[in-house]
Amino acid sequence: MSDPVIDPTTFQSLIAGTDSAFVKELIDTFLGDAPTMLNDLRQSLKDNNADVFRRAAHSLKSNSASFGALQLSTQAKELELLGKAGDLAQVGDKLTALTAEFDRVKTALRDWQHGSK
Repeated sequence: MSDPVIDPTTFQSLIAGTDSAFVKELIDTFLGDAPTMLNDLRQSLKDNNADVFRRAAHSLKSNSASFGALQLSTQAKELELLGKAGDLAQVGDKLTALTAEFDRVKTALRDWQHGSK
């Protein structure tokens, strides 16, 4: 059995620490900002700019972890470490996999937004 897209314990802790309305706002912000981070990753990879790549991956890692998107956070951490090492040649299909995982996270978060009261 595979892990859930969103870790329920982490997500419930986020809700418990605030409220559902605020979490919906956080999701909107995350889903608005993440595509920019993904574009920054693609562009910095194209430009071979490891520092910009590392920063974008770091931001995506931290933001996704706060929602319990642990697989996305782990993938972003791996990319962050490659950026930190200046080893963008090793990115390969990892960015494609990260983008696919973001799409899964986006769907799960939108489903929660539309299903919660």
